[in-house]
Amino acid sequence: MDERVMDRSGQWASVVGLGTWQLGADWGEVDDKEALSVLEAAAESGVTFFDTADVYGDGRSESTIASFLSGRPDQHVLVATKMGRRVEQLPENYVLANFREWNDRSRRNLGVDRIDLVQLHCPPTPVYSSDAVFDALDTLVEEERIAAYGVSVETCAEALTAIARPNVASVQIILNPFRMKPLLEVLPAARAAGVGIIARVPLASGLLSGKYTKDTVFAADDHRTYNRHGEAFDQGETFSGVDYATGVEAAAEFAALAPEGYTPAQLALRWIIEQPGVTTVIPGARNPAQARANAEAAKLPALSAETHAAIRDLYDRRIKSQVENRW
Repeated sequence: MDERVMDRSGQWASVVGLGTWQLGADWGEVDDKEALSVLEAAAESGVTFFDTADVYGDGRSESTIASFLSGRPDQHVLVATKMGRRVEQLPENYVLANFREWNDRSRRNLGVDRIDLVQLHCPPTPVYSSDAVFDALDTLVEEERIAAYGVSVETCAEALTAIARPNVASVQIILNPFRMKPLLEVLPAARAAGVGIIARVPLASGLLSGKYTKDTVFAADDHRTYNRHGEAFDQGETFSGVDYATGVEAAAEFAALAPEGYTPAQLALRWIIEQPGVTTVIPGARNPAQARANAEAAKLPALSAETHAAIRDLYDRRIKSQVENRW
């Protein structure tokens, strides 16, 4: 699989990575054996970038990745984790002492002395403007606790503020055919600065797979049930902030645009891969077949100009007014 470089850190990532939120929690139950099988299928398919966080299953996702990699010393995978969501979301909690504590826990979970990439996990907006926060992150690099750092953001404005920081290696942001605003300013700014773009929620929480109907019921412990209106965290993380009924109807239109040989999910992933400035896209997978199918998107033929135009038209007609003024 093709890899792309994050220029500021010199780190490479496969164009299709693996998001591992679902291997920890909040997407229904996934047992340990199945979780390891997903990681194995992804790695065998050429995936070299795993994204996790210290809150995914309260560390379970990190520990599962460690278990997978511990028996494979020759397996090249760039592991990116996140920190900051284990405490009340106040800017004053983003200080060096806490960073060291959170980092110690993640290094234990991951079984490493130094983490490849650590991202602030959608912190309060004022954090992005704090010199002290980024000085503290620089200290973690100097102490060889982490090789590089980035941020995971909710809004395009936060992304642009972070990109202006000289040592931010990556920005993780929601980007998919139902969330196009980052194309306007964020991706061009990242390209100019040499900052990697990690595209998350690429399937709009599964909407773009085309599998769901208005009558689909998700488990009670699935965020697509309990956070549909932003009850637990930012609504934009669930169905990309799109109203579910609207999303299901638009997803049916989207699925009809898939060229021969593509699944709707692969169409969404391929569309993201082809956006200039994207380093890697991180779909999740609940089973090995999904992991392999996601990776296959990297090898599919480029989309036609007509398909790109049709996807843009769908976004403009059905989705833009719901999301573009919020994130």
